[in-house]
Amino acid sequence: MQIKNNLATINQQISQYCELAQRNSSSVSLLAVSKTKPVTDILAAYQAGQIAFGENYVQEGVEKIQYFNEQNIQIEWHFIGPLQSNKTKLVAEHFDWMQTLDREKIATRLNEQRPHYKQPLNVLIQINISDESSKSGIQPEEMLNLAKHIQNLPHLRLRGLMAIPAPTEDISEQEQAFNQMKQLFTELQQAFPNTQIDTLSMGMSDDMASAIKCGSTMVRIGTAIFGKRDYANQP
Repeated sequence: MQIKNNLATINQQISQYCELAQRNSSSVSLLAVSKTKPVTDILAAYQAGQIAFGENYVQEGVEKIQYFNEQNIQIEWHFIGPLQSNKTKLVAEHFDWMQTLDREKIATRLNEQRPHYKQPLNVLIQINISDESSKSGIQPEEMLNLAKHIQNLPHLRLRGLMAIPAPTEDISEQEQAFNQMKQLFTELQQAFPNTQIDTLSMGMSDDMASAIKCGSTMVRIGTAIFGKRDYANQP
């Protein structure tokens, strides 16, 4: 019941922030970040109407995907963590979305390893918008070259951009980073006008209002839905 209530609160907040930004609430989707959470929590969220879930750890995500496949429960699975090249096959075979693409090598491997009977893997290019050495993602000026590479890969479908700006409580700093992302997103759409580039994944619990104000189409929320994470069993 708590997860159901939390989801209702988050969705209400999304609607409120959209209204303040004079946007339709349907223009922003919610990705429930379920890393480290048990399948019972995911099931509770699914039964409350949540369809899309994000996982950071490949093996943990695959085990959850297999569990729900066995239950004939259709969930949209997003991989949102850094991806090593030796794990690309698992992401290509199991996930619906890969949000953290930042290298041609990874894109090529995902394309080669995506099963032909599946729809193309939806991918987002991760931009290191705050230029943090500890964060994955490419520099903004590298975006179009990587996008061109992806467009030539038939088993991948480029859907947009993703970013995790440096955490700050300064609203103007939040908006500066998000507005930069919005500009890049518009640039990407203009460069590839005949493609389905429709997703700008940015904003988490602490900066969701700024992200939606600046054009986010997908916010990634975990703790506010599921509670604090338990990393004890993580590698």
